[in-house]
Amino acid sequence: MSYTEAYLAYNAEATTAFTAVAAQKRILKEAGFTELSENRRWDLKPSCSYYVTRNDSALIAFRIPEDKPQSARIIASHGDAPSFKLKNTPGIDTVRPYVSLNVEGYGGAILSTWFDRPLSIAGRVYVRNGSDIAMHTVDLDKDLCMIPSLAIHMDRDINKGHEFKIQKELIPLFTLKEDLAVDDLIAAKLNVHASDIISSDLFLYNRQAPVRWGGAGEFLSAPRIDDSACAYASLRAITETEKASNLLIHVMFDHEEVGSSSLQGASSTFLADTVRRILLALGMDEEEQMCFLAESFLVSADNGHALHPNYPEKCDVTNRPVLGGGILLKFAGNQKYTTDACSAAKMRLVAEQANIRLQNYHNHSDLPGGSTLGNLSVHRVPVRSADMGIAQLAMHSSYETCAVSDLSDLFIFSKQFYQS
Repeated sequence: MSYTEAYLAYNAEATTAFTAVAAQKRILKEAGFTELSENRRWDLKPSCSYYVTRNDSALIAFRIPEDKPQSARIIASHGDAPSFKLKNTPGIDTVRPYVSLNVEGYGGAILSTWFDRPLSIAGRVYVRNGSDIAMHTVDLDKDLCMIPSLAIHMDRDINKGHEFKIQKELIPLFTLKEDLAVDDLIAAKLNVHASDIISSDLFLYNRQAPVRWGGAGEFLSAPRIDDSACAYASLRAITETEKASNLLIHVMFDHEEVGSSSLQGASSTFLADTVRRILLALGMDEEEQMCFLAESFLVSADNGHALHPNYPEKCDVTNRPVLGGGILLKFAGNQKYTTDACSAAKMRLVAEQANIRLQNYHNHSDLPGGSTLGNLSVHRVPVRSADMGIAQLAMHSSYETCAVSDLSDLFIFSKQFYQS
């Protein structure tokens, strides 16, 4: 199986932050990683590999080298994507016989791209299990609902610009059966009673299949390229880098699309707590830990914008990255990206060793971009950092586009970074 095919298989599993963690856990187990729990003591051994999750929606995997490491190599990404979250009691049947689903927006989605596409539902549920409760990751994995557009005959001005209202226009049509509930489908999928489902975190996701296209097949379009491309590259790299002198850490945070300020987001203590527990297990005192962190490095892996052929004026004047031109090295004077001259120099050396091209990315000075993981992570874990990713078009659309070559280049770079 080619790297692109393997990525697309992962992309199909990683429909939400919860299913992304479940997919990564499966891959890590197959690679010989041992699961840890935050509420148990850790007995860590040299030359062994481990992973730990938080809230079932964020994950950290790490490899301990044979000899005591002097530094860490960390790649951080995120597993969530803009979507719609189902509210409690989601069924709406006020316009009979239609049953629709009550949802709220999650993240900064391009709302128009969610119309007229097959959608499904995934996430997690808690189910009563005798006197206890059990968590289940669930993906209904079928064309389940759709958000139909209003015909142009009923809105002649639709192509002149429109502000969409989620509560009015982005409500998905679900069924004509008034006695059918989402919980009924989940119960059938999990082989439990619907009455035993206590609570849930459920999201819509786009079911449209990925497609490779272009005159030479050089482009790839799929849902959730941001940030599953980075999360998978880092995951594959750490599973395939067995002998390194550094402590290797792969991180997939949750809630990046809504600000990262949660128990399992980049602003949380998850990474700091994990690193501290590892270093304590390695017998490092406080001063040794400070020296260790000063020698460590974090790559904040999140995608950036490619030059758009129809909107070149939206791009920076001199830094104009393109699809297929190599990995983005992202800069911002306001420190929304953490790359500086020192960290950029180190990343260029890694890229040269891997024979990978890099492109400089700056936002247009009058179009400031959003923040990402790096500047939030280093608040908690004081390490040098750089922001990187692949270039893509239609970021935060329900169907995004990148170059096939950039996908594999990011994996090769990540593996070289871990080995450096």
